[in-house]
Amino acid sequence: MKRILVTGGAGFIGSHLCKRLLDEGNEVISLDNYFTGQKRNIVSLMDNPYFEVVRHDVTSPYFVEVDQIYNLACPASPIHYQYNPIKTVKTSVMGAINMLGLAKRVRAKILQASTSEVYGDPQVHPQTEGYWGHVNPIGLRSCYDEGKRVSETLFMNYHHQNNVKIKIIRIFNTYGPNMHPHDGRVVSNFIMQALRGQDITIYGDGLQTRSFQYVDDLVEGMLKMMATGDDFIGPVNTGNPDEFTILELAEKVIDMTGSKSKIIYQPLPSDDPMQRKPDISLAKEKLNWEPKIPLEQGLVKTIDYFEKLIREDKDI
Repeated sequence: MKRILVTGGAGFIGSHLCKRLLDEGNEVISLDNYFTGQKRNIVSLMDNPYFEVVRHDVTSPYFVEVDQIYNLACPASPIHYQYNPIKTVKTSVMGAINMLGLAKRVRAKILQASTSEVYGDPQVHPQTEGYWGHVNPIGLRSCYDEGKRVSETLFMNYHHQNNVKIKIIRIFNTYGPNMHPHDGRVVSNFIMQALRGQDITIYGDGLQTRSFQYVDDLVEGMLKMMATGDDFIGPVNTGNPDEFTILELAEKVIDMTGSKSKIIYQPLPSDDPMQRKPDISLAKEKLNWEPKIPLEQGLVKTIDYFEKLIREDKDI
């Protein structure tokens, strides 16, 4: 049994990770300030005597004895990370410093949940880990993009200077149950709009592409990355290389929900990337990992989750 700290443990991805770690017989501490995390995501885990819930903000130091740390804390959708951009930068940068300091003190292995946003609006397609990115450092999205880029820098610095055992993954678009219903990301947006019979909003012409991975595939990749030896630290892409246009996704959601929603178009936000597709050759080689769950199968589970959410809370 390992003692494992998950920052952002009540969030969308963090809650799935906590469950998986508990199912594998570990003791888990969920650390969350509940800015975007939700207690309903982890309430089913609270009866487990090896699960501990702590309300805490990673911008302040936290002291605990643990074997591993998964650093997931940070709002990840544009609506939430642009709401308080200074706080977003602090969460990425100060959160990384505090968690790396903890890992250094207790000799824990630590994994950084970075993002495909470090590639910005890419000029290389698909994106490999060797691509340095095309990011606007003063744009609306820069609080998140640059915050995550600096956190990667800090992880590498702590590794080289202080011999901290680090792992870095770059997460591409992920979806599934426990997504925040109002997080503004395309999958949750489309499903919520379709289930309510509202117009489905596409920004731009809908021909921009994304690659969607189901959350269970991502969690599997995270565990495999944490289990690798000290000779491989990343960064490594974790995403689904199957590429879809935003318009294709909207049409698929309408079809799968049986909705009568109409598609409407709005102007494209600034710095919104036109293409997102991971090259996962490194993950296949080093982790023996690739996503297994096709988009349709994952959407069925995600739609079921949001249908239940709406039934239980009409005001959501």
